[in-house]
Amino acid sequence: MWTFGRRIAAGFALSFLLLAAIGFVSYRGLSNLQSTSYQVTHTHNVLEHLARLTSLAKDAETGQRGFIITGDEAFLEPHTSALTELPSVLQELRKLTEDNPAQQKRLDDAERLLGEKVTELKRTIDMRKKGQVDETIKAIQAGAGKRFMDELRLVLAQMEREERDLLKSRGDEVEATASTARGTIIGGTLLALLVVLIAGTIVTRALSGQIGRAIQHMQSSSAELQASANQQAASAKESATAMSEITTTISELLATSRQIASSAQRVTHVADETSSAARTGDQTAQRTHESVGGIKRQVDMIVSHMLDLGKKSQQIGGILDIINELAEQTNILSINATIEAAGAGEQGRRFSVVADEIRKLADRVSASTKEIRGLIDEIRGAVNTTVMATEGGTKAVELGARQFTEVTASLKSITLLVGNTTEAAREIELSTKQQATAVEQVNLAVANVAQSTKETEASATQTLQTATQLSTLSRELLRLIQPDVA
Repeated sequence: MWTFGRRIAAGFALSFLLLAAIGFVSYRGLSNLQSTSYQVTHTHNVLEHLARLTSLAKDAETGQRGFIITGDEAFLEPHTSALTELPSVLQELRKLTEDNPAQQKRLDDAERLLGEKVTELKRTIDMRKKGQVDETIKAIQAGAGKRFMDELRLVLAQMEREERDLLKSRGDEVEATASTARGTIIGGTLLALLVVLIAGTIVTRALSGQIGRAIQHMQSSSAELQASANQQAASAKESATAMSEITTTISELLATSRQIASSAQRVTHVADETSSAARTGDQTAQRTHESVGGIKRQVDMIVSHMLDLGKKSQQIGGILDIINELAEQTNILSINATIEAAGAGEQGRRFSVVADEIRKLADRVSASTKEIRGLIDEIRGAVNTTVMATEGGTKAVELGARQFTEVTASLKSITLLVGNTTEAAREIELSTKQQATAVEQVNLAVANVAQSTKETEASATQTLQTATQLSTLSRELLRLIQPDVA
């Protein structure tokens, strides 16, 4: 089934082809007429030059006869003018007939005869100028000039006859071409009008039905579009209300996000201060741990010295034992010396005194040794007590060092945790700021959506109006095509 556009295109295409054919035939006929008219003009131009050539020959002969009869050279003026113009006329004729070999041959004969005629005229004129009147008359009476002129007239008449035949045939050709063009234009125009009338009738009938059905479909579609536009307008209003509520909620969320961001910033500040305090406590604990280590080293050194002192005391005790043993031996020796001195009488009295002094010295050494041993025992007890106390202090210092180590580790853990807390607080602050920015962007987007929803609502209202206008227009178009439809 052909569509609306195809039928109109077919009607216009057929009309176009007919008009193109008529135009082509008309153009071709006009071209032929133009060419034939040019050829007719060309033939008339040849005829004019042939007539001019004959006239010039006559003028040359007339001037020659007038001069011969009268002897007045004033009669030679036509003769002289004719001889001056003859070459240009012959040249023009040769150009005009260059497409016709027969005419070219006749023009050669005419040029030869003209040359002989001019020579004969010149000879008689020269004779007359010399006063040879009788000889001149006899030369004329001989008839050579008349014969040349008759032959020239015959040749020019043949050329003129052929040109007139060409003129007649070209006139007939013009008439035939014009008749053909007129017939083609009249017949083609009538045929084109008939075809256009038939095509218009067919297309009008077909299009009336198609447009009627299309308008009915358009009425149905416009009704559906109107219902859809009503529904779209209602949905747009609901969307506008919802978007207003969403905008309010997002504004509240934006304010909350800003408060959270401010709180996160304060938490970050507190975390920074806590981290600084933790680092300071860690440094203090490190210094305390170092001090405890120094105390432990001092206590270890004291214990070492006390142990050395104990060893020295033991060595001194050993030396005192030797001294005590020497004192006892000296005492025994002094007693023995006293006994021997007593036995010696008067001679051993001095030795007895010495022995007695030695015994006293031994007794004092023994007593001093006992005192020194008591002091050494007291020193040894004090050393043992100091060593035991020092060992207790060492253990306490070690325990304190271990406790400080644990405190230091705890402070390091606290510092690390505070650092993590600070970093987390900063991340929370950054995330909160990003969240606030995102909420602002969402708020802006929601505002844009709300604006778009309002525009959609306006567009839906406009669509509803357009659908109503379309329904009215379809009814009017249906009435235009089918007047009987109400």
